[in-house]
Amino acid sequence: MSRITVVTNESASAEQRALLDAIHGQLGMVPNFLKVLANSPAALKAFLGLHGIAGAGSLSLQTRERIALALAEQNSCEYCLSAHSAIGGQAGLNGDEILANRAGSSQDAKAAVAVRFARSLAEHKGEVTTAELVEMREAGYSDADIVEVITHVGMNILTNILGKASRVEIDFPKVALQRAA
Repeated sequence: MSRITVVTNESASAEQRALLDAIHGQLGMVPNFLKVLANSPAALKAFLGLHGIAGAGSLSLQTRERIALALAEQNSCEYCLSAHSAIGGQAGLNGDEILANRAGSSQDAKAAVAVRFARSLAEHKGEVTTAELVEMREAGYSDADIVEVITHVGMNILTNILGKASRVEIDFPKVALQRAA
């Protein structure tokens, strides 16, 4: 049971309902973590805005999902791990790739660099080395790509914290963490 209220259509204000209806129209469902975020329409709008802008960048959907999987496992967020395992599968990531992402790597050499960089950003709170930035550039990532990876790390840390703090009910096929929280 969620420790923070899950906003439902019945309990939603007009503003919350409009946001949830828009999400439902795009996704065909409203994930529970967005129903928790809807407690603050301002926070939900901010997240949706950042998510939309970040999704329009140069990183592929698969790379964005790889990063989300790596951070969900690293940050021990079972909700996010479950959600991104499902979304990653829909984006074309196979089971072995998802396992590699959860372990902080990828079967794709270029993507592996981005996943390692993302995990290092999270682990070291942004204090990455010059060598890590050079590795990103040598793998073919531009400074714009690097900024996008940083943006996705921040966005995923936000959702990992929300998922863990709220203990929101998982509404995707449940995937257990590989390591204890």
